[in-house]
Formats: sequence, C-alpha cells, structure tokens
Amino acid sequence: MTCQNCARHVREAIQSVPGVLHARVDLDRAEAEVRWSDVEPDEEELLDALEEAGYPGEILEEPSSKNSAVVGSGWRFNVIFGSAVTIPLMVAEWGFGLGHQAWFAWVSFLLVLPVQILCGARFYRGAWQQLKIGQSNMDTLVSLGSSAAFLASTYGLFFPSMIRHPYFMEAAAIITLISVGHWLESMASSHAARAVRQLLTLAPTTARRLREDKTEEEVPVATLCPGNQVVLRPGDRIPVDGVVSEGTSAVDESMLTGESIPVEKTPGSLLYTGTANTNGRLVCLVQTTGEETSLAQIISVVEHAQTSRAQIQRLADRVSSVFVPFVIAVAVITLLAWGLGWNLWEKGFISAVSVLIVACPCAMGLATPAAIMAGTNAGAKRGILIRDGVALEKTGHMTAILFDKTGTLTEGKPQVQEPPSYFGDQSNILSLVKAMAAPSRHPLSQALAAYAENAASVIVEDWKEERGSGVVAQFEGKTIRLGSLTWLRSNGIDLSKLPQEVSGTLLVLATDVKLLAAFSLEDCLKENASRILDELRRLHLDIYMVSGDQPAVAQKIGQTLGIPPDHIFAGVRPEGKVDVIKTLQNQGRQIAFVGDGINDAPALTQADLGIAVSLASDVAKESADIILLKAGLEAVPEALLLSRRTLLTIRQNLFWAFFYNLMAVPIAACGFASPILCAAAMGVSDLFLVGNSIRLLNWHPPITTKN
Repeated sequence: MTCQNCARHVREAIQSVPGVLHARVDLDRAEAEVRWSDVEPDEEELLDALEEAGYPGEILEEPSSKNSAVVGSGWRFNVIFGSAVTIPLMVAEWGFGLGHQAWFAWVSFLLVLPVQILCGARFYRGAWQQLKIGQSNMDTLVSLGSSAAFLASTYGLFFPSMIRHPYFMEAAAIITLISVGHWLESMASSHAARAVRQLLTLAPTTARRLREDKTEEEVPVATLCPGNQVVLRPGDRIPVDGVVSEGTSAVDESMLTGESIPVEKTPGSLLYTGTANTNGRLVCLVQTTGEETSLAQIISVVEHAQTSRAQIQRLADRVSSVFVPFVIAVAVITLLAWGLGWNLWEKGFISAVSVLIVACPCAMGLATPAAIMAGTNAGAKRGILIRDGVALEKTGHMTAILFDKTGTLTEGKPQVQEPPSYFGDQSNILSLVKAMAAPSRHPLSQALAAYAENAASVIVEDWKEERGSGVVAQFEGKTIRLGSLTWLRSNGIDLSKLPQEVSGTLLVLATDVKLLAAFSLEDCLKENASRILDELRRLHLDIYMVSGDQPAVAQKIGQTLGIPPDHIFAGVRPEGKVDVIKTLQNQGRQIAFVGDGINDAPALTQADLGIAVSLASDVAKESADIILLKAGLEAVPEALLLSRRTLLTIRQNLFWAFFYNLMAVPIAACGFASPILCAAAMGVSDLFLVGNSIRLLNWHPPITTKN
C-alpha cells in the first residue's frame, strides 16, 4: 500500500468477505485488524480476497510489536534518502551547470541507482501486484515514469548521441517528491482520523473490582462481567457501562455528547464507558462490557461511516477504473506526436514521462472518503453520529423537517397541573394511579407515578399497556383504565363530565363505565426551541410537528413556536407517524424526521432523513441516519449544517480531482511542465484534497445556533 486510496481498496476487499463485520487498516504498519460477526473466521477466503485486489497479505498470530507506529514512518526513509540524493543533484545541475558533463552523468547514475532500487521498490511492488491481476493504479504511472527516465538516461551513458541530456536527477526527483506528497498526506489523514483514535484510548484497561467483603482488587477490564461492582475514584475513567449503585458525583460526558458541563450522578444513574468521574466516589454496577458498551458502539458507527461510499462517488470510481490505461495511451500519443510530427523524440520522451507522472488517479478515489472521514470525526466530537455517506447526501435534498413534539421540542418531563378533577370518592384514587402508572416507561405515566408516589400502595392484576393509548388492569373485580380520551371513548366510557378547556394533555382514570379522575399534564418547551426553529427556517426548511396530544394542546404549542396550524398533526398514535410522513412525501416534500429514539424507529426509517435524539446506550439499536447524543435542540441545525458542509467539501474535492487532471495532462503533453514540476504537482494534488477535508475538523456552527 502506498496511499490512503490503497488502504481504502484493502478495506473494501476485506469487507467483501462474508462474515466480516469491520476492518481497520493501518497504512503505516501495513496491517489490518478484522472483526468478524458470529461466524467462524475464514482466513483463506480473506487472503484470497486480498490477492484478487492486488494486495497479498498473511495472517499475523499477534499484532505487530510496533504498538504505536510513527505516523508517516513508511515514507520517512524515501523522503530522507531520496532528498539526500535529489537535492545535491539539483544544486549541481541547476546551480553549477554540470548537467552536460560526462563525468557528472556517471556520478548521477551511481547516486540515483540506490534511489530507484530502495525508494522505488514500494512503487514497483505495487505496480507488479496490480499487473498480476490485470489492473493498474498510481504505482503503475510512477513506476513507468521514473523507470523510463532512468533507463533512457542509462542508455544515454553508452550512446551519448541518442540522449543528449541525462535525466537521472528527474528520475530521483519523481520518486522523492511523490514520496514527500504521500508522507504529508499520511500526516494529514492521521490528523483527520484523530477523533476515532482518541475514542479508542478512552476506555481504561484495568478497574478496581469490589469484592463481597468490600475490599478492592485491581483486575483487567476484560475479566469483568455483568453483576460485578466497580469502584470509581475522582479522576477515574469509567471502564464499563453500568448504573450507579452507591455514591454521588459529577461525570464528564463531553466525549460522548460534546457538552462540557459535567452531569450529576446519583444511585440509579447510567454510567458510560470512557467518561470521567470528576469529584466523588462512585460504585458502578456493571451492565455491559467490551464490544457491547456504548463507546464500542459509537466507535463502530463512526468507523462504518468513514468506510461508506456516497452515491456521488460513483462517477469518480467509473473514471478511475479506466483512467490509468487512458493516461498511458496519452503518453504514447505524446511521444509519437512530438517524434513523428516535429522529429523531437527526446522532447516527446520527456513530455510523455511528464504525462505519466502528473496524472493523479488517487485524487478521484480520495475525494469522497477524505471528506467523510473528517466530517464524521468533527460530528463525533460534538455528539453527532452520522451513519454513512448516503446520509450526508440526503441532507442536501431536504425541504421540510417534522418534529415529534415530546422529547425534542419539549423537555420530555411533563408535570401534573394542580388540582386534578375527581368524580366521586377520592379515597384510593392516587393509590390506583400509582399502581397503574408506575410499571409504564411512558413519560406521562412516569409523571403521574411521581405525582402519586406518597400514596398508599395497592395491588392490581393483569396489568397491560396498550402502546400509544394507556394501561389497563383488574382491581377488586373491576377493569381499570388509565389513558387518553380517544382510547377511553372507544371503550365506551362517558366523558361528558370532563372539563371542556384544559391547558395540557388530559389523562383519565376510569372503571368499566365510570369516570374516577382526570389529570392535566404539561410539558415545558425547551428554552431555545423558537430560536432553533428560526434557524431551520433560514436553512429553507418548512417546519412540521406531530403529537399524540389533543388538537387544542398541540395547536397552542405550535402557535408559541410559530408553526402554522396546517403544519401540525395532533392526536397521532405512534404507528400513525409513518402515515403522516407518507402524506407529506406524497405532496412532493423531502422529509427529515426528528424523533426521540428507538420508539420512533418506523418513522425514522420511513423518513427521507431520520434524526434521532438518543441515549448513548441506544446507539446500536437506532435506525436513524443521524444520531444526536446531546439533548439540546441546537444539535439539530448543527447536524444539518455539518452534513451540508461535508457534502459541499465532497463536491469541491471531486471538482478539484477532475479539474486538476483535465488541465494537468494536456499541459504536460504540450511540454510546458518538466517531470520534476509534474511530480510536485501530483503530490500536492492529493495533499490539497486531504487539506481541504481537514478544514472540517475546525468547523463550528454559526454563533446563532449556540446557547
């Protein structure tokens, strides 16, 4: 492998093998780490896939001892040794005019020969491996150009009348300058991939396990299992996913969410691998370890995104597949045109070499992956996970955004409004509410359970939750229901006694035919909701809202947020959100749907772009295109702006890749650029693409989207 484009081909070859879950390729160490799914690894098929791709390999019994290979180390020898030869030759030839001295030609030959053998070996091996499978790549062009200059100059040593000027310095400069370009590219690419490497180092390798006698022992994290207890002191990184069983503290979760303010943790709070305990002692009850932790799942999502292919890349891939043979043909035509047309065979020869060197097929292959790598890393640092390149492309086509009200536009923490309405005996109403609501995880049920937590406990039987409607159970021979008006009305409950005007969502407790109580609950809007929606409107997006609330409640919230009445869908059950999205899509709109996680999976899948506001622990279960790990609503325009900026960078890179080759090849063919200049230009071409992509790492949203 000679560049990031080669590393991409190796990764794609490995991931084409059935059963391979993911592959991480290290260009500097020339190694690949392969993760398999729940199948028996087929090493022979893996090696065959690499052989067919032109990159033969072997299975390592254990990882290389170079645990942290120096970035760019694979090119360092080429850069140092090649420069040590090329620079003195340039000074002697250009500064002292020794280029036409016979003795200097022999000195140049002796100096450049090791460069060709030692520094050029990497290019020659790559070209040979590709030739064996009937393919060609950048190594082919570099090998042809450099070896042609060297061999022609060597021929001129013995037949000076045929080659008037030796090109040994050009042969060495080609290899040296292109090696410098690859070295700089590897440094830049390493900078772009830094976010994933930082995530990989967050999880500690050891932990303090709490024994049954309350003493502590330091053990490898790999030996921990669910049910163990781990002691966390101030400053410790959390080694596993778990829940606080003892103690209080604040935990820095910025590596997950991008939020700098530590999160208070008390017994029952969730803890995530890689986050940092700041100021108190905690005891963590282990829930998941290893590949099942939130950190591992986040890394998996980011790595998947970085290896994905955007649709826009297909044109570049098609051109790349025939580009090298085309360039070789142009080089031959250039030689013949100069030789047959003007009898300038030496001029034609050096122009043909320039054509071979200046062409850059890697630029087209790197245009999309470099931008996706930088964009997904920039998002990961801000708590924004982008699934793949296709998700990035979708953001450029959205015309409308649909919000699920609860948990996105609102805090998702409804409160019971005083006083409730009672219809008859009040003696055990709150006890029934507590028994009915407590087992449910719905936010409204949890709010009612908290409201009635001090009531006496009663036992209900045959408790069952009907999703999106309410809960039903048996109590003292009667059927008790707690839920929405629509559901109770459909079960024959007379609701005529309910208050006609309420400010919030109304939940009703009733027996088979009799009302017992009604509770009004209100959920506060997020403090910056109106401003964020204005930001989205400035992105030329129409705003829609879907809610399970009664129409009056939903319209009141919509009015506060400036959402037109006809853009509000109220009284919609969870499964009905898909129909709402289909309705908007049938009107010709491209819909981005913002939901609060796995409960909205069907709607997130149906939408043209699914955006989920999710807990870190639910990343692996999400079906969304973009996952927001921080609860702040400002993450929505941030995600869209970053995705659009990444898509723009991809387009800029592709434009440069095509523009460069369309301009450089004719210039070289016409003899306006020397091989040295062409080698430098080719190296700079790749570096430009990576450098343009790296700018995404410093991307920040406009100041108006910040708190």
